[in-house]
Amino acid sequence: MRRADRLFQIIQILRRARAPLTGEAIATELECSTRTLYRDIAELMAQRVPIRGEAGLGYVLEGGYDMPPLMLTPDEIEAAVLGAQWVSGQGDPALARAAQDLIAKIEAAIPEKLRPYIADPAATAPSFAVRPADGLDLALLRLQIRQGRKLAFAYVDANGRASRRVVWPVTLGFLETVRIVAAWCELRQDFRHFRADRISTPEFLDDRYPERPAALRAKWRRHLAERREKEKE
Repeated sequence: MRRADRLFQIIQILRRARAPLTGEAIATELECSTRTLYRDIAELMAQRVPIRGEAGLGYVLEGGYDMPPLMLTPDEIEAAVLGAQWVSGQGDPALARAAQDLIAKIEAAIPEKLRPYIADPAATAPSFAVRPADGLDLALLRLQIRQGRKLAFAYVDANGRASRRVVWPVTLGFLETVRIVAAWCELRQDFRHFRADRISTPEFLDDRYPERPAALRAKWRRHLAERREKEKE
């Protein structure tokens, strides 16, 4: 890899990282020595790229620094197209349109020589699943999740039992054959997962639940992790 490409990739690695990365971890991804990596980090710092940290402790890219957003590699283009194809086939109508618009925007912005990676990608994401109709508007549900508002609906479980629920929606899962609403259920006082096709008469309430959406999602992830650990026992 040319040094200029490696310097660019270091910034990209740090930009997508959620926590400090050690020089060893970055060097492993770049397939170079840590000595080379440390020299490259020093060069970037000398160029006033706001990298904070030091060898052995980890590095982070401070906020306020950006690069041209569409300097994409062929692999990145194919990854974006593959993901957009999947969303176009699996997502709700609003997300499907957004995925198609995303591909069109990328195609319009990248150099001509890279456009064949969009027009004729090496990987595709076909969907042959037949899904039952959802019982609520998923675009409205996603908005409700972002705003941290409650949702009420009638629900019929796998055994045919009917109930009325008020929930704090956490996230929407797109599976191959069904869509799943993950939520804190006021009736059960616990996290529950509801199939969207078994929901009826939804009410998108104005009431906000007493948690930040991000904090509630973090609790839900811990709940899933704990459940997986119990299943291993």
